[in-house]
Amino acid sequence: MSKQLISSGTTWEKKFGYSRAVKTGNFVFVAGTTAVDENGNVIGENDPYQQAVFIYKKIEKALKEAGAALENVVRVRTFVTDITRWEEVAKAQGKVFENIRPAATLVEVSALVNPELLVEIEVDAVIE
Repeated sequence: MSKQLISSGTTWEKKFGYSRAVKTGNFVFVAGTTAVDENGNVIGENDPYQQAVFIYKKIEKALKEAGAALENVVRVRTFVTDITRWEEVAKAQGKVFENIRPAATLVEVSALVNPELLVEIEVDAVIE
């Protein structure tokens, strides 16, 4: 089975040996995605809602490159560094997936790779 590797252009992908997303067959797996732009800048400092909004745009772009869309997402996993602010992240998710309603998990983690990052999101999609 062939696979398509999708990059968002960050230096981390090549340096640490991973892809933003991988498409194999009719499945698309989007790696844990944070609010870091292609220049390494953190977007939405101290604002989990803005970070989540940026992340979903980054995920949408990766899905599009794989021939998928947000409507194809069947699973969302969200990691936050402060569970008391979960509703801000969930609000962003609700705007994106209000009518799609994939299976979803949101958990607190002790830290992400950069202390300015408050949210990391990964998704799985199935193209029909």
